[in-house]
Amino acid sequence: MPIHDWRRVEAGIFHDFHHAWIEEIKRALNTGLLPYGYYALAEQHAAGFGPDILTLEHVPGEDEPAPSRPTGETANGGGVGLLVAPPKVRIRAETDMEFYRRKQSTVVVRHVSGDRMVAVVEIVSPGNKSGQKAFRMFLDKAGQLLDRQIHLLVLDLLPPTPRDPGGIHAAIWEEVTGQPFAAVEGKPLTLAAYESALSVRAYVEPVALGDAMPDMPLYLEPNGYVLVPLEATYDRAFAAMPRRWQAVLQSAG
Repeated sequence: MPIHDWRRVEAGIFHDFHHAWIEEIKRALNTGLLPYGYYALAEQHAAGFGPDILTLEHVPGEDEPAPSRPTGETANGGGVGLLVAPPKVRIRAETDMEFYRRKQSTVVVRHVSGDRMVAVVEIVSPGNKSGQKAFRMFLDKAGQLLDRQIHLLVLDLLPPTPRDPGGIHAAIWEEVTGQPFAAVEGKPLTLAAYESALSVRAYVEPVALGDAMPDMPLYLEPNGYVLVPLEATYDRAFAAMPRRWQAVLQSAG
């Protein structure tokens, strides 16, 4: 299914779809995509952040035995391992390592539970771009997550605004590195995965209205990721929308 023009509906309609898509991505992660020991939660607040989806790795406490692997299968009925080959995306970039270390030295890491947060999925909403303060908060959150070596997948199906004229990745990349990023002409929407370790690597797929969405990497550890089925989950979320709004989004003109 092609990417729809969400400007055709009010923000509340996108908000409803946003939640449905979050749930579909979470379900896909928890039912076979994530390796044993990892799990995903939707809309949880952790370490002061309110991401759409958290991917967590269970770390047993001192008095808690390590979980046993189910006989003949892995957790969640899955059994996949992490992919290590570089993702097939149009654009790749990496920060200067020394610059990233300087940024990282100013961050205080806090844990909110015994389980370690390793990755976050963020679907950009109209509210994130509604004003300078909201957009500043979004960039601050993205930068702090990467500073804490938490991997990030950002999905932005909304057109650029005066606050992100080059797209959401250009704004995040300048926040993290201080370096500009040249947008791809004719592809104003952005799917961007960030692998965060001593440096930050970005894997960017620019897209446009009407495009199909590729699977995108969600890093769980340096050099290890799973592919998130964006188009399949998007299609399922869209199919659950009221037909009245499906018709608006699918109408021509």
